[in-house]
Amino acid sequence: MEMQYSKRIKLMHALCLAETLRDDEAKPNMDLDDYDALASADYLSCYVTFKAIQAAERSPLEERMDNFDMLSVYQAYALLAYAFFTTPLAREDITPNFQTAQITIAKTLFAGLPDAELMEILETGLQKFQLIGDAQVDHWFEFRENLDKLTVAFVIAGTDDESPHDKEDVIPLFGQLLSQLCEAFESA
Repeated sequence: MEMQYSKRIKLMHALCLAETLRDDEAKPNMDLDDYDALASADYLSCYVTFKAIQAAERSPLEERMDNFDMLSVYQAYALLAYAFFTTPLAREDITPNFQTAQITIAKTLFAGLPDAELMEILETGLQKFQLIGDAQVDHWFEFRENLDKLTVAFVIAGTDDESPHDKEDVIPLFGQLLSQLCEAFESA
């Protein structure tokens, strides 16, 4: 029997959460009924964004000082990932709340930043997200399509034993897409 998409992202959430815990921390609850699909999408969006930043060898700490606008690119990237993680949930009548998600994502990605900086990241990140989402230019269409396929591949790689790839095989591709996005906004 085919696993529902909402169960897959809940499973991915649990697996990724377990991976990030230290040995001395309690293991996460593996009862998927205790997870919320939208909260899982929030978590996975941040997870792949963190992994993409690492894979792309970016330094948000340095960029905060030297190129603050780049933090809003990370926010836009995470929002795009969230959109693609949540799109299949519509078939199960689960509707994302982007207003709540963008705040959760920003507070997760940029924990510890002052509220004024978070607000700026939220505003400019949303503008970039909307720009990319609404653009009809071929390179933005291709970028959206690639990120959409990548989020699906990530979920399948992590939850399907018959997948030809592991989720670790997919992570570097998130970094490549983030690098493309950063380059596009650095040259803008």
